[in-house]
Amino acid sequence: MFSKILIANRGEIACRVIRTARMMGIKTVAVYSDADARAPHVELADEKVRLGPPPAAQSYLLAEAILLACKETGAEAVHPGYGFLSERESFAQLLADNHIAFIGPPAKAIAAMGDKIQSKKLAQAAGVSVVPGFIGEIRDTDHAVEIAGGIGYPVMIKASAGGGGKGMRLAWSERDVREGFEATKREGLASFGDDRIFIEKFVESPRHIEIQLLGDQHGNIVYLGERECSVQRRHQKVVEEAPSPFVTPEMRKAMGEQAVKLAAAVGYYSAGTVEFIAGADRSFYFLEMNTRLQVEHPVTEYVTGLDLVEQMIRVANGEKLTFGQKDVQLKGWAVESRVYAEDPYRGFLPSTGRLVRYRPPISSTLPFTGGGGGRLPNQEGAGPPQTPPANGRGLSSVRVDDGVVEGSDISMFYDPMIAKLVTYGDTREQAIDTQIAALDRFEIDGIGHNIDFLSALMQHPRFRAGELTTGFIAEEYPEGFHGAPVPDELTAKLSAVAGIVACAEAERAASIDGRLNGRVPTNCEWVVSMDGAEHRVTVEDETVVVDGKALVVDAPYLPGQRLIEAEIDGEPLSMRLSRTRAGWRLTTRGRSHDLRLLAPHVADLAHHMIEKVPPDLSRFLLCPMPGLLTALHVKQGDKVEAGQPLAVVEAMKMENILRAEKSGTVAKIDATPGDSLAVDAVILEFE
Repeated sequence: MFSKILIANRGEIACRVIRTARMMGIKTVAVYSDADARAPHVELADEKVRLGPPPAAQSYLLAEAILLACKETGAEAVHPGYGFLSERESFAQLLADNHIAFIGPPAKAIAAMGDKIQSKKLAQAAGVSVVPGFIGEIRDTDHAVEIAGGIGYPVMIKASAGGGGKGMRLAWSERDVREGFEATKREGLASFGDDRIFIEKFVESPRHIEIQLLGDQHGNIVYLGERECSVQRRHQKVVEEAPSPFVTPEMRKAMGEQAVKLAAAVGYYSAGTVEFIAGADRSFYFLEMNTRLQVEHPVTEYVTGLDLVEQMIRVANGEKLTFGQKDVQLKGWAVESRVYAEDPYRGFLPSTGRLVRYRPPISSTLPFTGGGGGRLPNQEGAGPPQTPPANGRGLSSVRVDDGVVEGSDISMFYDPMIAKLVTYGDTREQAIDTQIAALDRFEIDGIGHNIDFLSALMQHPRFRAGELTTGFIAEEYPEGFHGAPVPDELTAKLSAVAGIVACAEAERAASIDGRLNGRVPTNCEWVVSMDGAEHRVTVEDETVVVDGKALVVDAPYLPGQRLIEAEIDGEPLSMRLSRTRAGWRLTTRGRSHDLRLLAPHVADLAHHMIEKVPPDLSRFLLCPMPGLLTALHVKQGDKVEAGQPLAVVEAMKMENILRAEKSGTVAKIDATPGDSLAVDAVILEFE
């Protein structure tokens, strides 16, 4: 076995690989940019090597610098994680030429599958179902329009080297193709150094289902079941699960066997994923093959009991798989949600900055499977079985894979994912319910995040029924996200907890000596205002009366506490707590609630207060996120119509078109292309 490996990556995946390597007794080397000098993956590794400045092109994408780091530290192998150089054929070949093992597939397989155009041709030759489309060279926008018309709308415009949701546009009309073709080319060039484009038919009401493969260097290849990855936003996966609620055993076998055939055709080994698009009739078509470890690999680890990182390391070392296809058995259900630095209440705009507070939920110790990474209890020296899945399970039903700590910076230079929350249960419903409870325990301050949105997804009736398509989010939240629905019983519970908190704070204030009029009597009667309604709350020991209805509440609280673990009428409920000017903000079950608490006589007087009206900002075009202004389509004096493109802002390597919300005339231009803009910076003004 290798004695030392280098991880050519950062963040949560670097930490994930380091933990498994440590479990196997292998020393590790971390590489880092200046932005990551104090990052957790650097602290976790045995050795560290600086690569360069923060931009990936000057650090994590420098193959020669990583090779030099291997030589300086004596690392015998490199695990690339995902992203960066993980699917770069030239990197794998560079390591091979220098007798350093690449913990991944052979360079020729990466080359064959890394080009989406070439991979479709190979898939066709191997007898794999492919989506109808045009996979030749597209000359220009007019040619793209001609091709799209021939295929029939809707079509998907994709960068040949794209991935991770970048370099993709859905076109429903000629106008969409004309607007999206050049933008997709630019994204492909900026993110992957390749501006080649292909166009294919968009399967309506599609599901995104992928097959996990694992092969060794001795010709053995197995498939480890499927993952349902249909819940996406802008082609970026948000929630994944294994197995899929849609896939039948017969469909799983057919997809798995096609995936294995494709892998065998290119001499594949190590972990890899073949992605399919599936129609409502359970027909399926090849999309692409990812020649690396997937972000969502933990859900497969849970249901199979295998540590995929460990298997990759063993395969790279020349070992044979110790099990065959008949040994692979799926047990239970696993769900993963991606916690992103983005603001769902503002159109999912990216958020950057410092994690002022970061407290992930603590992993449970129920006898469920684990994957060897994340925050598992008893991590040192313990891990999932190396033998076939039937031989055992790991330790945790809740797992957090992350690469940040409190005080870390979420940088504009890298992917905005903060953490992955993975839960496991005997049934799908149990795994989902565990997700909801764990999301309620997440504490993140300092940046925008999507915790509320993830919780709302888990509670959505359509999600719980398994009726998913890749358009699920767009269909269910067409006007954006404004928080999860609030049932009446939750309103009463929140009012009750707020009353207990207010009483505890009042008791503390009343205990202060030296007051002019002596000790202030504690008031445990409140009027709680929430979402435009008022509720009368009276706290009497463990009983709280809300609007005349008594609730039995056990909610231990000490002033300053930020997370309340309550039990209300026998049901657990966790909520995050923060002070506001006139009360408290309670966040739970996918929504933040501002509660104003006043004594009854003060509440009566408050009705006479004049409400402050927010200023009208409709005459400004404001930058919705931190980013670079790359294009300005209007000038001073131009008349614009609603929906007309006004400017383009690039953030996280994604182009965002800003459009006019109403008709008007441009009165003033406040920014020029090339400017770096902050959130709410004024780009232009209307008359």
